[in-house]
Amino acid sequence: MISSDVIRGYNDTLILYMLLEGESYGYEISKNIRQLTEEKYVMKETTLYSAFTRLEKNGYIESFYLDENSLGKRRTYYRITLPGLDYYREKCEEWKVTQEVVNLFIREL
Repeated sequence: MISSDVIRGYNDTLILYMLLEGESYGYEISKNIRQLTEEKYVMKETTLYSAFTRLEKNGYIESFYLDENSLGKRRTYYRITLPGLDYYREKCEEWKVTQEVVNLFIREL
């Protein structure tokens, strides 16, 4: 399990990555992150929805409603925007540099 402190700065990147493949909604994004990481990282619901709010406020994603689900409740879907794609690329480059720097201080003991 990954500490939430370690990955905090990259939650937005994980969400944007999930939206690269197409529109999705909160539960599905959370489930896909959990599956992709083989349960090594589980994004808490509050973290997920505060990230949605931040990403939307910054213009990186858009939300919209789609059909009602089986419980009759409308589901909020999200899609990545063009500024969101640029931000995703930026965060990926930042991650590469972060890895390079941290790797300088990692060794087997």
